Amino acid sequence: MTSAQPPVSAARRREVVDALRRGTVPQAGLDLFAVGLDRFTAALDDDLVTVTGGGAAFHAIRGEYGSGKTFFARWLAERAKRAGLATAEVQISETETPLHRLETVYRRLTERLTTATHQASALRAIIDSWFYSLEDETLDTGDVEEDDAEALAKAVDDLMERRLADVARTTPAFSAALRGYRQAVVAGDSATAEALIAWIGGQKSVAASARRAAGVRGDLDHFAALGFLQGLLTVLRDCGHPGLLLVLDETETLQRVRGDVREKGLNALRQLLDEIDTGRFPGLFLVITGTPAFYDGQQGIQRLPPLAQRLATDFTTDPRFDSPRAVQLRLAGFDLERLGELGRNVRDLFAAGARHPERIAKRVDDAYLGELATAVTGGLGGKVGVAPRLFLRKLVADVLDRVDEFDDFDPRLHYALTVSSAELNEVERNAAAAPGDADDIELELP
Repeated sequence: MTSAQPPVSAARRREVVDALRRGTVPQAGLDLFAVGLDRFTAALDDDLVTVTGGGAAFHAIRGEYGSGKTFFARWLAERAKRAGLATAEVQISETETPLHRLETVYRRLTERLTTATHQASALRAIIDSWFYSLEDETLDTGDVEEDDAEALAKAVDDLMERRLADVARTTPAFSAALRGYRQAVVAGDSATAEALIAWIGGQKSVAASARRAAGVRGDLDHFAALGFLQGLLTVLRDCGHPGLLLVLDETETLQRVRGDVREKGLNALRQLLDEIDTGRFPGLFLVITGTPAFYDGQQGIQRLPPLAQRLATDFTTDPRFDSPRAVQLRLAGFDLERLGELGRNVRDLFAAGARHPERIAKRVDDAYLGELATAVTGGLGGKVGVAPRLFLRKLVADVLDRVDEFDDFDPRLHYALTVSSAELNEVERNAAAAPGDADDIELELP
């Protein structure tokens, strides 16, 4: 057994292990087994300080498939939540969330909005908290009595309008919908309140009666989406969340859409970055992820020169000297040494909650982890970078679970690494050298 894991709750440990057993990236607890991210910590923490102080930040995460871009984004989200920020991870896709439709991106943002205390969607909880904060601030002035409901409601409305003055100049519908929502809550009209929260979140097909009650029309459009984002940041800041980490994951999907749609998407990203630079979004930390081909190829960022200039980063030097403060951050991916370190971290995390930790320490030692890592990588054409997900799934579900469950199970004697094509994702399937149409690939442990 290597270095001991720091104390961690059973629930947190179980959440991480269950996700790895399913072959997915855990939503939380990534700091428990992260490998190779220490070099980014200080610079990103400085960015979080800037954001919590009313500034804004942006990074473009760069890495091949399997290099850990989603892992990095969720690791950063955990750090952001500890700093008090709200977070949202939005996957860009050609059909469900096209980047050029910012109203759709905003809708997905609100659907996935989380805080340290609220899971998605935290929009209503955040807005309710904001109104409680406005009420407390109003009562603290001593100008209004708590039992004077009418005067209190008016004073809160006035304070809300002042806080949203900048937003109202460009997007008056945001404050109008919030006012209508509060009136519906006070009146006990839950149906109208629910409908208006949905409308504020960018949802479509909201009842016309609810929209009329608030004095708003139609659905959110591309241009109003930026105003709603500005309003949401104001609400977050006033109720104790100094900012928002927004991750736009898999932006490389832009390379696969029609040329005109691609250019609209790239232009939407440029527009968003320009607005950040003008100071329109205090408290916004925007992160995008993509492959090197997306940043360097003619079907990606290079297709829009102003955007390419904004994201230009020199990667001609040794990766050891990459600046963690650059606009693009390069993820180096895995080699066998780092894959083995990852395996050790997960094994130790698992053992800390196992019924028979001593058995795990003996039968899943460092040498066996190296053998398993080599075997999984060999089955994927030697491409270590695409191996971590499958390696961890096999380690947890096929090895650690069995060692803990059966006292006579020895993975060196009783386990043959077999990979079904059904359990591979597209990238892993392309990497695997599967013979013919075989359904399974059986790999020898060295």
